Formats: sequence, structure tokens, C-alpha cells
Amino acid sequence: MASDNPKIMNFNKFYKWFNYQKKINKFKVKKVNLREIKNWNIKSDKISHATNKFFKIVGIKVRSNFYKKNWDQPIILQNEVGVLGIIKNPKSKKYLLQAKVEPGNINKLQLAPSVQATESNYKGAHGGKKVPYINFFLKLKNKKKHHQSEQGFRYLNKFNSNILINKSKIFKKGNNFFWFSKEEIRKLILKKNLINMDTLSVFSTTIKKKDIRESSINSKKKIFSWFKKKDKKYYVKIKKVKLASLKDWILNKYKIYQKKKKHFSVIGIDIKTSKRENNKWSQPILEGKKIAFAGFIKKNINNHEHYLCRYILKPGLKKSVVSCTVNTSDLLNFKKDKNLSNLDKNYIKKYFLKKNHKVEYDNILSEEGGRFYKCQIRYMIINVGFNELNKIADNYIWLSHNQIIDLIEKKRLDIESRLLFACGNIENIK
Repeated sequence: MASDNPKIMNFNKFYKWFNYQKKINKFKVKKVNLREIKNWNIKSDKISHATNKFFKIVGIKVRSNFYKKNWDQPIILQNEVGVLGIIKNPKSKKYLLQAKVEPGNINKLQLAPSVQATESNYKGAHGGKKVPYINFFLKLKNKKKHHQSEQGFRYLNKFNSNILINKSKIFKKGNNFFWFSKEEIRKLILKKNLINMDTLSVFSTTIKKKDIRESSINSKKKIFSWFKKKDKKYYVKIKKVKLASLKDWILNKYKIYQKKKKHFSVIGIDIKTSKRENNKWSQPILEGKKIAFAGFIKKNINNHEHYLCRYILKPGLKKSVVSCTVNTSDLLNFKKDKNLSNLDKNYIKKYFLKKNHKVEYDNILSEEGGRFYKCQIRYMIINVGFNELNKIADNYIWLSHNQIIDLIEKKRLDIESRLLFACGNIENIK
């Protein structure tokens, strides 16, 4: 597919490179019984690697007045802070991405950041090859300021460093890496399951503020007061427990699953590949529903774009966060989902699934394939008219473009809304 814009690359060149990467990246993933995965200890209390590195799967009991219910669940425990890093050439203004295979990828290869590595990976716990370009990021000071949270329902207090660095000095580029301009990325973000979520995560932390002074409907003081009021009213408390003691969950030799099969499962896989740091391994991985959903409702207020955001507490996050307008782990069965309020269901039905509003973004992208098996999210941003949604529920709030960026910097935006915000503002990355 050739571009009609001379500033945008010839996509034939990209697809030639990308298809060649598919050809040379031999990759085979096979589902196996959970208790058959090699080098992992499957015990009644937890699942852990023989080296005690990488990650664990533990059980938690959740007590909450926010969800008006208590529940048990397995969750990924990974105390390491990984590195998600993108190299930008300030002269060419291009970004270095890599074609990366992950065992959970629905289409094998996706465009990942220049560096996408856990601490165990870049320290060589797997005994494999060195992670390219990792030293560019490890030598940076104060990496903690770049930390952003991961999925709060499936990770326990998990953070990754999301870093964009400028590198004008020439260095050797591996053949599985490719330079992309901002306009090229803007085109590719419209392709299904092509740009991976870690790339979006890094870009979400680099979106520029609008130069103009925004006339926001809610002041910083009002947003702070809104958070404070909700934090005083609601809580989510967790307690680690043995996997075998989880209420309503089955742990057998095949997998871990919820009795009514409402949520994700933990399965085992064997992997053989030709182009990874390690070419053969086994691991547990989370298998979710067919397709999840994350949606933003936007509205022009005071001549500035605002996003309808939602207060939320998650068992895997220590603090409350702002999320997108609505999200669900099972879009196909959202009407039967008891975890969604009637308001959530009405938003999905009335605003996102009906074609009577301006759609700014609508695409299906994958979740991270290293921990999640063939999981996809449909991301949508729709724009409603001035006279709609003049009254909103108390746990919702209108936030301007710049205010969302402020909350990302304060680590108070959850990962689903960060990724969706990046999808809609990819032209504003630094």
C-alpha cells in the first residue's frame, strides 16, 4: 500500500520488512496442562519459577465497599520494574520500534518499543541473549519518575518505566528494528493488532499539552476535592491467600478457572522460537474473554475538548485512579455482566454501539502478549453534541486534554485510559 503523502514512507517498504520478519521469526506456541510447564513450581499456595525470578501467580481476597461485594481471585505478582523504552532520533524525528514476537500475540509479530524487557530478562535470568539498547535506558537517573502502573485487576502493584530518549549519535540498528515517523505511526495505529500495548504505553507518557490556555469546566482544586471525597468514602483492601483456598476458583492439573467461567483463566504454554533472547521456554499465562472494551466519550465544553472520566479503585493498585468512560472485559456479553452498572451498559449501548455519534477512533488492539494469551481490546473514542450528558453521575468527571496529561504525570490514570488517550492523540507525541 503506497502512501498519498510524500512525507510518509512507502508502505511497501515497511510491509516487505515486516513480512520478512514474520518469515524468519519461527514461532510455535502450544497449550499444555498447567502442571506440565517446565521449570515452574505449581503449588497450592502459588505458582513460581524455579529460579524464583520472573513472576508469580498468587491468590488474593478482596474486600470493598466500592463494588458492594467481596471476591477472591488469582493475580500476577511481579515486583520487578521493567523497562519500556523508545529511542527517538531528534534530527530525523523518527522513532525506533522493533518487530517482536510474544507467546500471547494473536498475530505473532507486533511493533514493540525499542526496548521491552523485564528486570529478569535484561539481567539474564533466562540465560539468553543480551537485550539490545538496554544500557541506553539503564544509565538514566531517576527512572522512578517514569513509572506507570499496569493492569490493576490482573497485576499486584506492578509498574514499568516508560521512557522516551533522544539519541542522535549513530548506532548499529538490528534488522528486526525499523525507524518510523510520527505520521507513519499515526497511520499504523489504525491497523488491527499491529502496534503493541507497550509501545502505546510509552507514547501515552509523551503526549504534549495544548499550547492554548484551556478553559476547563473543572478546576484543579475541584478535581483534587473530587478525588479526596471519593477516597474518603470508598476502599479496596486485599489479603494474599493460597491459590487452593480461593473461593469460586478451581485449581487442577489443567488450569485455574472461575467456577462460572466469568473471568480469565490461568493456563500453561510451551514456546519454541528462533529470534528471542531465549529460544525455548514454558510459562503460565492469563487467558481472557474474546474481546474487551475501553471507550472515551468526548465533548466540546467552553470550546475545548473534554473527556468523560470515571473514578475507580482496583485491587492491584495502591491508589485510586481515573479510568475511561466505560470498560468491560467481555464486550460480547456486556448486557449480562453483573460487574457493569446499568449506566455503564447504557453508555455502551447508546453511545458506542449506535452509529449516531462522531467516531474519532475505533480499532482492535492486543494486550501484552508476554502475560496475556490472545487478549484483545476494542478501543473507541466518540464525540457527542453540546446538549448531551449535561448531567453525569457523581463518580464521573469531565477532564480536559491538559488535565489528563497532568494526571498521567501524577500516575493517576489507569493503563486502559492511558492507551486509549494515546490512540486518540498520537499526532501529539513529543
